[in-house]
Amino acid sequence: MRLDGKVAIVTGGGSGFGEGIARRFAEEGAKVVIADINLKGAKGVAKMIETAGGKALAVNCDVTRKADWTKLVKDATKAFKRIDIVVNNAGMPQRAAPMLGTDEKTFDKIFAVNVKSIYWCAQTVLPVMRKQGGGSIVNIASTAGVRPRPNLVWYNASKGAVITMTKSMAVELAPEKIRVNALNPVAGDTPMLAAFMGGKDTPDIRARFISSVPIGRLSTPRDIANAALYLASDEAEFITGVCMEVDGGRCI
Repeated sequence: MRLDGKVAIVTGGGSGFGEGIARRFAEEGAKVVIADINLKGAKGVAKMIETAGGKALAVNCDVTRKADWTKLVKDATKAFKRIDIVVNNAGMPQRAAPMLGTDEKTFDKIFAVNVKSIYWCAQTVLPVMRKQGGGSIVNIASTAGVRPRPNLVWYNASKGAVITMTKSMAVELAPEKIRVNALNPVAGDTPMLAAFMGGKDTPDIRARFISSVPIGRLSTPRDIANAALYLASDEAEFITGVCMEVDGGRCI
């Protein structure tokens, strides 16, 4: 059990990559706090984990709000006494469109969900990890921050910010034994996929996406969960500031 005795928060844990990460962590012994703006989804994942013999807590959380992060940390520590791991998975896609076709409200929301959420995570979680003497943060960035696709300028930029924040946090927090790493997934078969395709998930459009991945398929929640598991585990105790592509070779 690679995460036995550890407590992990997974944001956006009610579906997609987050669900996959939450369930994989629970399989490896972690007590998982599933934070999601969709409480019904979070409760559904928590129930699946508990039915399988694990321990989980569902918490309603808008990751753009400090008050929600404060409550999340309070609920997690009340239930499980500590926080060893945080996976900042909650994200907002951009519907594929020319850069001038995105309004200010959408731009602000993309950056609030994808970038500011990590700021609030740091503000609320780091005091707990410092008191414990260490911890691990895994940020879910994207291949979009490394090899951007056209018509996703603002999403690409938000994930580029996540990559830079990850490296900056890692070097600053390393002396305190708090590791910070990131994953860069290629597009996956999740609820976000249609947005990246311009609002339509058709066989032809999907085939074009897949053709850009040398291994020949989209990513799955299990792919991302396995990579997150490694970075969060003690096996990676000497790894920090890494932004790992989980992309079937797309960024080569």
